[in-house]
Amino acid sequence: MLIDLHAHVVPERFPSAGNRASRERWPSLDHFEPGKARVMIAGKNFRTVTDQNWSAARRLEDMAAEGVDAQVLSPMPELLSYWFTPEDARDFGRYVNETIAGMVQASSGRFYGLGMVPLQDADLAAKELAEVKKTGLHGVEVGSNVGGKSLGDERFLTFFQEAEAQDVAVFVHALHPTMTDRLPGVEQLSAAVAFPTDTGLTIVSLIAGGVLDTCPRLRLAFSHGGGSFPFILPRLEGFWSGGRWNGEQPPAGESPGALRQRIPRSPTEYARRLFYDTLLFDRRAIRYLLEMVGSSQLMVGTDYPYLARERPVSKTLRSMGLSEEEFEAIAWRNGHRFLGLSEAHPRLKA
Repeated sequence: MLIDLHAHVVPERFPSAGNRASRERWPSLDHFEPGKARVMIAGKNFRTVTDQNWSAARRLEDMAAEGVDAQVLSPMPELLSYWFTPEDARDFGRYVNETIAGMVQASSGRFYGLGMVPLQDADLAAKELAEVKKTGLHGVEVGSNVGGKSLGDERFLTFFQEAEAQDVAVFVHALHPTMTDRLPGVEQLSAAVAFPTDTGLTIVSLIAGGVLDTCPRLRLAFSHGGGSFPFILPRLEGFWSGGRWNGEQPPAGESPGALRQRIPRSPTEYARRLFYDTLLFDRRAIRYLLEMVGSSQLMVGTDYPYLARERPVSKTLRSMGLSEEEFEAIAWRNGHRFLGLSEAHPRLKA
């Protein structure tokens, strides 16, 4: 039994931009040969995609070959459109959300869905969550920053409060990292280094910005194992505790420093409330994350269809000597908790 929590969708076609204010960066698809298309943005090919993005049949074939029972579908991150006007992003997002909802409804229980909202306007994004739920989706995907602002910025708090109130899941995916100018001009370096760095920064911002205190029941998950955050965590914990090692907590009554005044609980306590996918490329990294946050917070993720995947997808997990209880938690039970599902899906029952 295995659910892939990190799998993306590009619709087979996009609506016309018409006379919208966001027309310059409105995406279009150039279907240059059967089963392949260029995603064109601002006159350039952002990515060449295959019908794995929109064909449920092709996707299901791949899942069967790779040992995946269900996928959680989310938009290709570049579709999140935070650079549109909020109203244009809302309308475009509704189209993408309806596409994903249609795939979910036609899948006989093999797909779950996460949509998108115009987070450049947090109040409008909050209002859209009700529309997302109406389509049958379980939550939304958001970028790791919005116009260079980390998610812990106070301007996004109303959105997270509404996500908690609506009881929807929020999956954070790296998007447009803010430090690429410090890397040599090789595209893969951005994906390999800047993306996880940006994710680490935004997780710290959510902790230090008070979002997790204000929204204690908010369900948040992070792509690529939380990026750099798991290795930042011990250092953050050490500074928070006044220089103590190995997670030793400050004694009761000790006067808190500035960091403890900003972060009222142990950073590790917050970290263990978040979910993380296992897309870390190395069992040693997965084991470290497992040790830091526990088996209850990890979920399988592949970045389908954009990264090569193991066959079966569970290959590395099965090689780690996990107990069957730990394996099942990571393979599907944690995913159900993240999505807000209380029962195992019938197709996933033993």
